[in-house]
Amino acid sequence: MGLSFTKLFDSLFGKKELRALMLGLDAAGKTTILYKLKLGEVVSSVPTIGFNVETVEFQKVKFTVWDVGGQDKIRQLWKHYYQNTQALIYVVDSSDKERVEIAREELQKMLSEDELKDAVLLVLANKQDMCVMSVSEVVEKLGLHTLRGRDWNIQGTCALTGDGLHEGFQWLSKATSKKQWSSYYHTLLPFLYYNCLEILLIWMINILLAKRLMQINEIVFNSIIL
Repeated sequence: MGLSFTKLFDSLFGKKELRALMLGLDAAGKTTILYKLKLGEVVSSVPTIGFNVETVEFQKVKFTVWDVGGQDKIRQLWKHYYQNTQALIYVVDSSDKERVEIAREELQKMLSEDELKDAVLLVLANKQDMCVMSVSEVVEKLGLHTLRGRDWNIQGTCALTGDGLHEGFQWLSKATSKKQWSSYYHTLLPFLYYNCLEILLIWMINILLAKRLMQINEIVFNSIIL
């Protein structure tokens, strides 16, 4: 029982490890964001053919971030990365008005997948320095206001300077932690219930044994006196 409590409290209060999937159309700035978070600097990159994966630590959460290419043919393979995803980071090029409808369609398609139904959603409206679409416009274009039953947030960012990335991941850390606490709550109640029953049962057995031992001692004492 002690080992079970140790494992439980480690999962509650220790460093959390989460799987995050970073998707978006090609040239949205996903890889630039990933390495800005990881290294704190801008790294020259080419269009991602396949994926990049890095660990990013923020507050008490260790994210394993999968950055998957966004070209048309690669988008057909996104579904193979959905399993066990706890956080979905969707990067949108705020300067690309021509393809924002495609970005919307791809996002809505993903959110309808069962494997992503429990994932929290962080939308990064990247390239805000280009002053083309504001954050509120991106919300409207992507139809985010129609989402129901999902934790989501949108953050304006500039990958080159890092503006907004800290705020976005701060929200993501809190949202994923809150979701985990909710999950632990439903696990913790029955765990405590059955363990308290076990403790109570052991306590009652000890009391009965103590009373029986006292009775035996009394019988032995009386027999000696007699």
